[in-house]
Amino acid sequence: MGRLGAGVGLRAQHYPEILGGARPVAGWIEVHSENYFGAGGRDRRVLEQLRRDYPVSLHGVGLGLGSALGYSQAHENKLRDLVAWVEPTFVSEHLAWGALAERHFNDLLPLPFTREALELVAARVSRLQERLGRRILVENITAYLEIGPGEMHEGQFLAALARRTGCGLLLDVNNLHVNQANLGRDPLAVMDALDPRSVEEIHLAGFFAGAHGLIDTHGARVAEPVWRLYDAALARFGAVPTLIEWDTDIPPLAVLLEEAAKAQSRMESPHALAA
Repeated sequence: MGRLGAGVGLRAQHYPEILGGARPVAGWIEVHSENYFGAGGRDRRVLEQLRRDYPVSLHGVGLGLGSALGYSQAHENKLRDLVAWVEPTFVSEHLAWGALAERHFNDLLPLPFTREALELVAARVSRLQERLGRRILVENITAYLEIGPGEMHEGQFLAALARRTGCGLLLDVNNLHVNQANLGRDPLAVMDALDPRSVEEIHLAGFFAGAHGLIDTHGARVAEPVWRLYDAALARFGAVPTLIEWDTDIPPLAVLLEEAAKAQSRMESPHALAA
């Protein structure tokens, strides 16, 4: 999959630019699955046009694989229908929970790294892959506090999930950095625990540095410490398809493409190609 190179997240503000005239130079595009659940409308029409010219990845933000009481069957059905229509290169979801009984939280909430949580998430991932008829990728998330005493660290949990279910991993390098700054987690230990064959996609994004820590806002250019960590990821995993995420304070498309070009340049470096 390394041939995909660096891509960008598609946002509605960029529709006029990306549809007008010459197509922007991007290896692929990623969209949030939930924005395209509707049967018609402008978003679907735009995606219909773009999927002819670019590989497309579907990135889910609302399913909540780790919610203890289950997730929405209607949500899963809509995702299944969208996957069948788009035929995407990747389908990804987060290692998170987001619902309690009938209440849905509009956030990606962290799980404890325990055997019990692993059993629950592995069963959900296996079910979702069976329903979709394909492998999915699971992404590591940011956390702003530790949830109970863990029985393994984050990398061990992700590695075990991939082994148990056959799923792939989406490694968010910015999230690794944020968790290092806020919680003292070792990002290199997380990466070292992962089978390089399981990491199929990487995310890069910007954060906000507040008085009490870093906030994963996806609202700025990729910071220099994240670029350095990305270089370490490329050295371990190779030239994995990489996405520039930008969800708040969204700039002109040219800024995203500049960041993607930086990632592409790093992907073509000798240490990435040799991995």
